[in-house]
Formats: sequence, C-alpha cells, structure tokens
Amino acid sequence: MKIAIVHYWLVNYRGGEKVIENLLELYPNADLFTLFWEPSKMPEAFQNRVKATSFLNRFKIFRNNHRLSLPLMPLALEQLDLRGYDLVISSESGPAKGVITDPNALHICYCHSPMRYIWDMYHDYKSNMGYLSKLIFTPLAHYLRIWDRSTANGVDHFIANSNFIAKRILSCYRRKSDVIFPPVNIKKFKFEKPIKKANYFFTLAELVPYKRIDLAVKAFNANGLNLKIAGQGPELEKLKSMAKSNIEFLGRVNDKDLPELYAKAKAFIFPGKEDFGITPLEANACGTAVIAYNAGGILDTQTQKTAILFNNQNVDDLIKAIEIFKPENFTLENLTNNAKQFSNEVFKNNIALFIKKHLQNLHK
Repeated sequence: MKIAIVHYWLVNYRGGEKVIENLLELYPNADLFTLFWEPSKMPEAFQNRVKATSFLNRFKIFRNNHRLSLPLMPLALEQLDLRGYDLVISSESGPAKGVITDPNALHICYCHSPMRYIWDMYHDYKSNMGYLSKLIFTPLAHYLRIWDRSTANGVDHFIANSNFIAKRILSCYRRKSDVIFPPVNIKKFKFEKPIKKANYFFTLAELVPYKRIDLAVKAFNANGLNLKIAGQGPELEKLKSMAKSNIEFLGRVNDKDLPELYAKAKAFIFPGKEDFGITPLEANACGTAVIAYNAGGILDTQTQKTAILFNNQNVDDLIKAIEIFKPENFTLENLTNNAKQFSNEVFKNNIALFIKKHLQNLHK
C-alpha cells in the first residue's frame, strides 16, 4: 500500500509537526508532501522523508513569509502529484486537504483546526490589519472560504484533534468527525524522582495575540509573583515593554532545558483558548499542575485533579485563580497518570485502528 502524508508547511516544530512525526514512525514507508520545507528547522525524523514540495517553495520571498502566498496555496496544493497512492492522510490547520487524490484512494484528514483566519477568527485577524491589508484580505478570505468548504468534499473521513475542533469542523464543513487526541512525548518529560518546586510560575507559547500571554503579563505585573515566559513571536517586544522586573523572557528554550523548567514551576499558566493544547499535558507529565482558561481543547485534557480553570478570559479571573492555587492539592500520581492517557503510543494505536477499519470498509 502506497501512503502519502500531506502537511500544510514544515517550517517549525510544534504540535502539528509532532503529529506528523508520529505518523512517519507509524508508516515508515510513507511519502511526505508539503507546501514549504525548511530542513534546518526540522528534527532528524523528517529528513529524507519529503517526497515533494509545492512550487511556492522555490521562491525565497514566500519561504521567508509563507502567508504572503496564501492566494496561491490552493493552486499549489493541486499541483502535488498523488497519483498511485492508496491512502492519503492530510494534516490540516493551514490548507492541506485540497490535494487531488486518486478516485479509489482513501483520504483521511486529521484536522487541528479549520483555517482560523478565514473562519471563526476572521474578524479578529482582520481587526489587527492595516487599511491596505484589509482591502486585499477581505475578498481573498471570501474566496478561500468557498474553496476550503468545497475541498471538504474530497475527504472521506475527518479526524478532529479535540471535541472543540469537532464542533468547528461541523460548523465550517457540515461534516461529522471522530476525535483522536494528538500525541504527547511523555518519555521526554519523565523524571525518576519528584523535582523540588522553585519560586516561579511558567508559560510557553508562540507569542501571537490569540495565545493571550498579555493576560499573564498583566496578572503577574499586578500580583508581583515570578513568571518565566518561553517562546518567540511577533508579540515579544510588545510584551517585554509591558512587563515588570518579576517577569523573565527566556526566548526559545531547547529540548534539554524544557523539562526542568516545567518540573520546577509552581504551576503552568495557560490563558488562551486553544484547539487542543499540548503544553499543559507536558507540564502534567513533569508533575506540574495547570492554571488555564476554561474553554477550548483544555476541557478534554484537564480535570479538578490536574488544573484550576478560570471562567472569564480576563486579568481579574486569572489573578483570582493564581491566588487560590495550592500546589499541595495536586498529586504527582494524578498529574503524570493524566498525561499518560495522551502518549505517543496511545495516539499511534488509535490512528492505526481507525485507518485499518476504514480501509477494510473501503474494500468491502
């Protein structure tokens, strides 16, 4: 059986790419297709697996800022040659499912989210644009919504990465989906013995507006407690200018140092509404509880035994949640056992069973 895996772009290593890494392990003979490919930014598991990139990857201007090529992405995806593949797994957050497959192929879309910037977060993105950008983006988004919904017809089965995203898929595409949670590399965050907590809270995110790290900065400005922020992004300088001296910006943290940062933190702060949210589970795996906004994918992963959830996405509610948080109310056993439910092995087993079932149904 010939298998193709299509991912929107491989230019950094985050949650979506961790899903692909597990799929590559599960299907070692699968070929990988993508719009953009930056080998130097991707781990060893991806090297020598990319069969083809889109024509957009030839242009430096698009490689440096792939969002500039958004109007051309549908055309670029349709040029990827998937003839002869029996199984196509598309990984969707940016566009990916719009590839053209063989009529007899099974096309399964693992959806991290329908494209936020043209669907439910369209007005949020548009409100942050300048006049000229709005002028261009408004008709473009309209065209992309039509194209995006039409390409859903080429998918045989959708998999959502959370119940929150399953609702989005139904809303955007009028399609039902099965939920298979994405993988967390539990082994990477496993400690042989409990780690003593230090005097700081911790958060890790790409520093973009919807992650709402600004709420964390404002809350810790007000309460004076120590906060360490890991991550980079366009909001970095703005957040630094807001922050008082009790808030430390760590930039991009390497894999070697990250587990200890999680483990020593009093709690992990998660103020955004995420599609799923792998970082809270990584914190749990390290024996650290979570303080999170009570919405989105977090509802699938955290309970009263692992987190405190605040109901309104504002500074006051976050401050109150930090005030009532007591580390002694959360046991290492409950935290690590929760994370184990989302391990790489669980993910691969669930995906393999799902695909096997639908391949058998296809050939009946």
